[in-house]
Amino acid sequence: MKRREFITLFGGVSVWPLVARAQQPARKQLIGFIAHDYESMYDAFFEGLRELGYAEGQNIIIERRYAGGQPKLFQEFAREMVQLKADVIVTVTTPAVLAVESVTTTIPIVIPQAIDPVGAGLVASLAHPGGTLRRADEVIG
Repeated sequence: MKRREFITLFGGVSVWPLVARAQQPARKQLIGFIAHDYESMYDAFFEGLRELGYAEGQNIIIERRYAGGQPKLFQEFAREMVQLKADVIVTVTTPAVLAVESVTTTIPIVIPQAIDPVGAGLVASLAHPGGTLRRADEVIG
């Protein structure tokens, strides 16, 4: 083996650990989902994520929590999502939003449906919610 071939081969081999490390899969994003109960209309939200290329178990993890008619559980669920270090928390009820707001000022909160988020004092306006509250299209679009 010639000296240049050896140096080329050795140089290529020494780079492999760096290349392998650089190609590690990205961290899966964690989405917290808090609601009263499961409803089939939520399936459209999860389908929309799939259509945008977010595959559960591949590049996202969705932690779903349903209170089953016990709204006092929202506070526990909110604390749990913070402990899990959720990247975003989706809430579909005002009491859940308030619970999440009480435990975090850094994790974005998405409200895909709300009767009157401005009137309830959850957001200043629909166009610019402010704080940790985000429109769904701002976070996943």
